[in-house]
Formats: sequence, structure tokens, C-alpha cells
Amino acid sequence: MTRLQSAFAKGPALVTFVTGGDPTPETTLSILDALVAGGADVIELGMPFTDPMADGPAIQAANLRSLGAGTTTADIFHIALRFREKHPDTPLVLMGYANPMVTRGPEWFAAECAKAGVDGVICVDIPPEEDAELGPALRARQVSLIRLATPTTDAARLPAVLEGSSGFLYYVSVAGITGLQQAAQASIDEAVARIKQHATIPVAVGFGVRTPEQAAAIARVADGVVVGSALVELVAQHGTDAAGPVRELTAALAAAVHGAR
Repeated sequence: MTRLQSAFAKGPALVTFVTGGDPTPETTLSILDALVAGGADVIELGMPFTDPMADGPAIQAANLRSLGAGTTTADIFHIALRFREKHPDTPLVLMGYANPMVTRGPEWFAAECAKAGVDGVICVDIPPEEDAELGPALRARQVSLIRLATPTTDAARLPAVLEGSSGFLYYVSVAGITGLQQAAQASIDEAVARIKQHATIPVAVGFGVRTPEQAAAIARVADGVVVGSALVELVAQHGTDAAGPVRELTAALAAAVHGAR
């Protein structure tokens, strides 16, 4: 089993997101340690980018703080490598936008992912129709390409989204940007049930999940729950002292998600 398969095999998984390099690359390592200590099953590490079009104010600001600290793509891979050396079993997924991923060529990016022990990649702005831009290079290195489905992904389009996807499918529960809205639970229940009729990989639900109560409700129907903006806001609030508060919130979220097993 891959690390991602093992993480989801235990039951509903808590998937957490933070922006790499926020507030500094070195602090990110302590924050990642805190996520693991708090019980996160999968970690998404955001690659900072100047134009994060799918993200709301919290993650936009985190991108700016990271870039302001001088974080580069090389720094992200260095963080990933140090994380993997310390945490051999926790899946690590890079999440971001196409420009930093393909500017030196998809083969280079895929090779760096494999070298650093990265398990998967979520690229927000490469649709399935443009899979050749990144997908084959990642698959050749056994790095999962994790795609996004949304409330507008209908039955006709879903097979294209699932084709070539692995690791898990990330269901974006609201048609909008991160952090500002939360979907009604009934709509999440319906969407997950519909997607699971077609998907052979786990389905994780994110966007707008902020509290243990919300996470528990989603974990009762989905294979995973993704929490990002709430954690990123703690980093904004506490800066280089964020590890403690991040661990506390992660532990509460993990207890709620794992309690649905």
C-alpha cells in the first residue's frame, strides 16, 4: 500500500493544509510537526504563488507572507525532504498552481517530488483536458495526481476528472474560493453519494470546514475531511509561535473525524 492508501484505509482521514514558508520556511517545519502530533492523517503543503485564484483572503495573505519571506520552490522541496526524513509514514501532498510546477518542465518537477518523498500533487488550474502538462510525468514517478471535483462537476464530466486521478479525489464543496463559505450538509451528503457511485478512490471534502462539529458531520459520509483556512488563520495570528495552537485545533479536528470511524 502507498502512504495515501494506508491513511484512508483506517477510516475517515483528517487532511490538513498549510502554506509552505508561512511565516518562514523554518517555522513551517515546526507547524508540520504540530499537524502530525495533533493527529492529521494527510498533510497538504501549499506552494506559494503570486496569483492564488481559488483561494480566499486567509490563504492569499499566507501566500504573500511566504513570498515576502523569500520562499522559493527549492525551499518547498527542502521542507518536504526534511519532513519526510522525520515522518516516514505521513502522506505529504503539494498543492498549488501550474506555473511553479511546470516552469522548469513537468519531468523536473515530478523528479523533485519523488526525491523529496512527496506522495501526491494537487494542481488547481490544470484541468483534465490538459493532463499531458503534468500527469504523465507524475505517474511515471509514482506520484499521485489528485484532482478536484466541484458542485458543477456533473455526471458527464466526472469520468474525465476521475481518469488518471489517484490517491484521493478532492471534492470542493462550494462553488467559490476557500475559507469564506460552507456548503449545507445535505448538499455534501448528496454530492458524496453521487461521486462514490463512480469513484474507486477515496473522496475527501473541503472548503469552508472550520470546526470539529462540521468535520464530524462530513466524516460520517466522506472518506476524508480537508481543513485549511482555519489552520492558516492560526498561523497568521500566532506567527512563529503557531505550532502550539495548530496542534490543539488539529487534535480537536482529528478526534471528531476519527470518532466517525
